[in-house]
Amino acid sequence: MEVHKGEVYVQRRAGYTRQGLGSAGVGVRFPQVAREFLNEQRMLVVAGRDAAGAVWAEALYGPPGFLRAEGERTVEVAALPRLLLLGEGHEVGAIAMDPPTRRRMRVNGDTRRCYNGFAIESNQIFSNCPKYVTRRSIVGELVRPVSVWFENSATAAVCEIIACADSFFIGTAAAELGADASHRGGEPGFVQVTGNHTLSWPEYRGNAMFMTLGNLHLSPACGLLFPDWSGAGPALHLTGQASVDWDPQRVASFAGAERIVDFTIERVAFISGPTLNWRNL
Repeated sequence: MEVHKGEVYVQRRAGYTRQGLGSAGVGVRFPQVAREFLNEQRMLVVAGRDAAGAVWAEALYGPPGFLRAEGERTVEVAALPRLLLLGEGHEVGAIAMDPPTRRRMRVNGDTRRCYNGFAIESNQIFSNCPKYVTRRSIVGELVRPVSVWFENSATAAVCEIIACADSFFIGTAAAELGADASHRGGEPGFVQVTGNHTLSWPEYRGNAMFMTLGNLHLSPACGLLFPDWSGAGPALHLTGQASVDWDPQRVASFAGAERIVDFTIERVAFISGPTLNWRNL
């Protein structure tokens, strides 16, 4: 994987004078511990583009084993997203997260269709630290018909979901550098709705690879996913454009933040279907 110019720019802008290769330095093959982790997971968040080129992030669910590492670089997924366009060689980013242990694994690569879902041929595989992840355990499953509907602005329902959220997932993509899915967490209210089509959130210190912000520096298109961890309602999906604000006075209004991301909503989607019911630990 080539050095990511967007990541290098953000590393330097953030003051990391000993920046490394960023995501170009991560692995491309599954170690045994990664295989075992994936085989146990029941949720995978996938990020990529739809037929119009918009970026979305979407959660997929299944029983243990619906994710399966095959060979050195392939993960098979026995489920299909409703928003993303999948086909031979389409770029996706994926993140498997185990809320009880707060462990995370990211797999980025190209897709191909399988008989019961799709496969990701990885070019990046790595784990994240458990920072900013709320511990949760599964307390039940909900099996219900799939329903997808769209809106065009931050309605009252959208604002309520965002105001209560202690976490969300973000999908980004940059031409010839691939797609990525990542997690953001904080206290409820850390994501602020600032207008009918706009919202903002603070960015805190992470792993210093800056995959998300590096992609946004090169391409502002991104997608946000706010899961309903209780399973009572639909999951909220947003697609739009994001930009990073480095203004120190504004950043200082968020304790511990290093920068602010502003997001403009272009489309809103709700998805209701089979899911899991989680409880905070």
